[in-house]
Amino acid sequence: MDYQKICRAAEYLRPLLPEIPQVGLILGSGLGELGEQLEEPFCVIPYEEIPGFVRSTAPGHKGRFVCGRLSGVPVLCMQGRFHCYEGYNIEDVVLPVQVMRLLGAETLLLTNAAGGINCSFQVGDLMLLTDHINFLGHNPLTGPNEPRLGPRFCDMSYTYTPSLRKLALESAERLGISLRQGVYLATAGPSYETPAEIRAFRIWGADAVGMSTVPEVIAAAHCGMKVLAFSLITNMAAGVLDQPLSEEEVIEIGKAKGHILQNLVRDILAHLSEE
Repeated sequence: MDYQKICRAAEYLRPLLPEIPQVGLILGSGLGELGEQLEEPFCVIPYEEIPGFVRSTAPGHKGRFVCGRLSGVPVLCMQGRFHCYEGYNIEDVVLPVQVMRLLGAETLLLTNAAGGINCSFQVGDLMLLTDHINFLGHNPLTGPNEPRLGPRFCDMSYTYTPSLRKLALESAERLGISLRQGVYLATAGPSYETPAEIRAFRIWGADAVGMSTVPEVIAAAHCGMKVLAFSLITNMAAGVLDQPLSEEEVIEIGKAKGHILQNLVRDILAHLSEE
């Protein structure tokens, strides 16, 4: 963990931001359009301009920070994230989260596109993350600890903040949105999982599978951020249906159903002070 690298990126961004962000948003595949709906004051900063940041190469990821207000709340929004499958170190993947924290963000709200493992799920469902399983083979806290960010041994018992999950369920009920709840399992990718792996993951208690989110959540928990996360089920995982998987399906469903998740996020932020 390179604390000076985190500080350099934060110092570069701080004078460019119109105000201190209260919430960090990470928008996954097919869900980045929420970043286009931010209110003034407004600024856009490509990742490649920020010291220490890498490029986002994943399909459907614009690769930039957008800062502004959403439902009146100051936010710093990532339109696209980094993944280990892109060849990046896990420290690169979580750097934006640590930078958000140094810039003042107290809450991290994440979205992702995921494959449905739970056979009661359907394509287009939204899932509120209640927990996760780290099957990446990596942990972003490995190596020397930086006590100015968080403790050596980070408790993960209440990682997905219970009060925020309650708020999300209330928002979903208010909007008439059906919101599943479940456990997200992260794999390294970029190949999709095999049917045998999905059967094993189901036995472990996983409800959805993807290639992101968990590193950022661990980093956020380490530095004391509140966390709320959602999966949009863009496809059923390997072996659930008798059909192959493709990234085109993920992007297509993200565009078709993403507006529902966007409405939910906006309502949650509008009621964040009640949390």
